[in-house]
Formats: sequence, structure tokens, C-alpha cells
Amino acid sequence: MAALDLSLTDIALTFGGAPLLEGASLDVRRGARIALVGRNGSGKSTMMKIAAGLVAPDAGERFVHPGAMPFYLPQEPDFSGYDTASSYVAAALNDAGDTHLAERMLGEFDIDPAARLSTVSGGEAKRIALAAAFAAAPDVVLMDEPTNHLDIAAIASLESRIAASDAAFVIISHDRRFLETLTTETVWIDRGATHYLSRGFSEFESWRDKRLEEERTERHKLGRKIAAEEDWVRYGVTARRKRNVRRLGELHDLRKTLREAPRETGAVKFAGADAERASKRMIVAQTISKRFDDSPLIDGFSTEIVRGDKIGVVAPNGAGKTTLLNLLIGAAAPDAGSVTRSDGLKLVTLDQQRARLKPDQRLADAITDGRGDWVTIGDTKKHAATYLQDFLFSPEQWRAPVSSLSGGERGRLALAAALAYPSNILALDEPTNDLDLETLDLLQEYLANYNGAVLLISHDRSFLDGIVSSIITTDPDTPGKWRRYPGGYDDMVTQRGRAPGVRAANQRREKRVAPAAPASAPKTKPAKLTYKEQYALETLPQKISDLEKEIATLNARLADPELFSKNPDGFAASAAQLDEKKSALEKAEEEWLEISIKQESLNNG
Repeated sequence: MAALDLSLTDIALTFGGAPLLEGASLDVRRGARIALVGRNGSGKSTMMKIAAGLVAPDAGERFVHPGAMPFYLPQEPDFSGYDTASSYVAAALNDAGDTHLAERMLGEFDIDPAARLSTVSGGEAKRIALAAAFAAAPDVVLMDEPTNHLDIAAIASLESRIAASDAAFVIISHDRRFLETLTTETVWIDRGATHYLSRGFSEFESWRDKRLEEERTERHKLGRKIAAEEDWVRYGVTARRKRNVRRLGELHDLRKTLREAPRETGAVKFAGADAERASKRMIVAQTISKRFDDSPLIDGFSTEIVRGDKIGVVAPNGAGKTTLLNLLIGAAAPDAGSVTRSDGLKLVTLDQQRARLKPDQRLADAITDGRGDWVTIGDTKKHAATYLQDFLFSPEQWRAPVSSLSGGERGRLALAAALAYPSNILALDEPTNDLDLETLDLLQEYLANYNGAVLLISHDRSFLDGIVSSIITTDPDTPGKWRRYPGGYDDMVTQRGRAPGVRAANQRREKRVAPAAPASAPKTKPAKLTYKEQYALETLPQKISDLEKEIATLNARLADPELFSKNPDGFAASAAQLDEKKSALEKAEEEWLEISIKQESLNNG
């Protein structure tokens, strides 16, 4: 068994009089890949800070192996005291740090060493923090939402970097695909306690659901036992007084056990207010263009959005996703071309920065725009406190200020505020930021069943694949050109030939990382793909497509509620086959991505 680099044992911590963690534990061994999961507010980030030594628990023990060095990557990096990217990354090096490694990490994460920290974007800030984490060459890396603000090319690069590292990683993330790709162990924080699964996140949710179902069964059995005891008390033949007293005592103990039995956290209830239907053609854009600093951001793009469309907008950071969205919904005007919108359009937007939420306003005011304490959802009038309960806020929180909320709670509040308005088209800019995985599942279901049109900017590949029917992204060959591809994210990558931004990121990375060749150095002809690699590149898309179809067939078979009772062996065989096909799909996708990146590198050589 690998050496134990870091461990937390029987950790307890209380916030505001309520226990947040009770008897929580975490073991991090050399080379581990651990997903740390749980609902918003369950204590994931706090547990991570305790592991990093930044928060002292009320009870329990933290152990770090002598010589092992942990590194903590927070959700939002703090650049206080540093002017440039290179100064921040250099400060992360230990006494034996390699300055050349620091420079190489900045290049690999596509960062200009001279970039001023006071002006960097959210995505650049995250990549600078990641460069510091890998430059420090730690033994344990504690990552809290590492994919936030990253575009898809940067996420793919981070996945490759983690996969190649010898360090152990503990990862908090809402990006399902990211966790499924990397993790081999899972620690679930639920109602203050930790539960360990010796498998990665891809198998976590079925395991969690089984545990919760067993809990419900035990509560049901306990309830039936109480009912039987109550029958004895009411109708049983009187026995000796001593026995009566004992059984009454047992009944009270059973009732107390049932009252105090742990119950799973409730689920968000997404209930939006539908507006009257607009005409089928909701938005028509004809050859629209927008320039920025004399460069074409959007050049001659045309599309038509009809009722029921679910459209994902995907592109590298800075490519113009938000600009394109604003042109389509009328929040900005094109430099050329035209956008026609239906007269009956009822638009609701959710911006990436949650700018509508004011720190000093009450939660109720965020829902009602300060027009009282009541909100109308469809034909139903609800008190703000009742409506907020559907989004997992406690009855007392409706009077609380927005500033008191965590990042995940702010995300839920922003969704609650947006969905309170009647709409037939939703324009959502990174709605998944800071939401827990359970809430993401419910939001995905709501958007998939939404009657109107959805325009969705997101870097969450799994979330996109669960919702959208088409993807708008940059043209792979022409700057400023955008194209619309049918299908989900994976379909787009297959048609496009690579993920958006990969080639450009590779070109910038190679320019920064590779040393300049001497002027007299002879030019060498770039190597070619091997025959085996070329054959794989041509055949893997069809293999991936076939595997996806087989997985869909197996999922449909396992969804039959009578299959297990009628044919348990067939159910078990199908479940095992599904796991096998999923593993094969993951391997095929990884192989295709690796060969595609190599081909791009050769083409650019």
C-alpha cells in the first residue's frame, strides 16, 4: 500500500452553534486521485482548508508525513503583494525550487510571465494559480473548483497535467466529466460525516443512491416497529406492571431514534414561470459582425433560433461568447448585419457575475426586485420564504442579506431570481458555477424539459451533452467565423475534429515553452503519425459513436423497473456490460484526444 502523505482523523468543527463536521476523516496516499464531494454547505471547502492547515478543527487530528509538502489551490486565488504572474509563481517555489520549472509552467498554462495581476481575467487568474501549484512540485495538491473560469482547452490541458503528475490530488469540482476522467477514489461528506468509496466518481452516484435507499428502508422498518408497539400499548392484554413500564420505555426510545435518524438533504425544486408562447421563429440573425480593437470577433454569422431550441455556446475565453449572446438577445448591437426578434419574446437572463444580486439586499428582495415579500409563479402566489425553500434555503433566510451567502447559495439564489420571471427564452452565462452536482442534475432536467428556447454558455461538457441539441462555436480554421453544429458537445468535437481552442492554445504554449532555435539550426521535417495512430484517428470516431449507442441501449434496458425482479441475472449482466462499455468509451475518447493533439502539433511544426 502506498505511503500515507496526509490524513485527517475524527475531525469535528462547529459553526454558529451547529455542527458542520463530526468525526470526519480523510486519508491521502501517494499518487491518490480523490474526489471530495457533497452538497453545497456540507463542509467540503472547510475540510480542504483543514487539510491545508489553514483552519483549526475543534477536535480531531491532522497528520502530514515528514517531508511531504501539501499545496492548497483555493477557488479564488489571492494575489495580494504580487505585481506580475512570474513573481507570484516564483513565490510558490520552496527552497529547492526550480526557476526554470516555474517559467515552463507559465508557458504550459499559456500565461505571459509579465502579465499584471491587477488586470488579469478570471480564467487567467486561475491558470496563474495552477502554474504556481505545479511549479511548487508538491506531494499533495488540494484543489477547490480548479476548472472554474477555465475554457475547455485549458481544462483538457489541466487533465493531462494531473494525469502525468506523481503527486496526490484531492479535488472538489462541479465538473462531472473532469471528476470521471481523473479520480480513482471518492470521499462523500454527508450530514457532517465522511463516507469512503474505493472507486472514482464515475461509480459514486449509484453507490450514494443505494446507501440513501437503504436509509429510507431502515426508517420505514423503524416506523412499522413503532406502529406495532403502539398497537400493543393500546390494545394488548395487561401484563405485569413492570413489563408494561419496560415496553413503554422501549416505545419512547424507538420514537426518539426515528426523530433523530439522519435524513438526506432535500432536493431543489425548480419551478419556473412560463410566459405565453412566442411565434416559432424567435430570433433570426443575418450575417452579423462585431469587431474589437480592429480584429473580427464575430464575422458574418447567421442563425435562426426557434421555439424549443437548446443551444450551447462554446469557445475559448476571450473569443466572444458573451458578445455573441448579447447580440442575439439585443443587449448589444452588431457593427453589421441584423437581428430580428419575435414580438412575443419574454427573455430572462443569468449573467456570469450574478450582477443582479446586491450584497446588502434581502434574499426576498432579490426574488421580488424589492416589490414586497410575495412572488407569483405561473398561477400560484407564494411567499418569498416558501419559494426560497424550493431552492433549499431555510425559512429564516428570506430576511438575511445576500452578503451572508456562500458561493453555492448565491448560485442557487440567482437561479431562483431568474426563474421567478415569466419567460419563453432563457439566456444563461455559465449557470453551473458554484452549484453542487445534485443541483446541477436538477437544473439539467429543468432546462431539458423547458418549453421555450435556451441559449447556454458553459464549459461543462457533461452538462452541455445532457441539454443541448446544437452547439455554436468558433470555426476551426478562420478567426472571427462561427459555426453551428447539430448535436451535443461530443458530437461537435467529432464533426469539428478537435475541441475549440486546442490548436491555438498549443501554438501559444509551444511558443512560450520551447527555447528559441539557433539561427543556423537546420530545418527538420516534422515527424508523421504512425500507421497505427493514423488508423486510430480515422476509426475512433465511429467506435465512439457505436459505444455511445450501446451505452444508450443498456441504459434504456436498465431503466425498466421490472427487469431486476423478473431477471436479476440479466440485470446484473447488463449492469456489468454497461460499466465495460463506459470504460471502453472513456479510453477511446482519451486515445482520440491524445492523437488529435499530436497531429495538431505536427501540422503546426
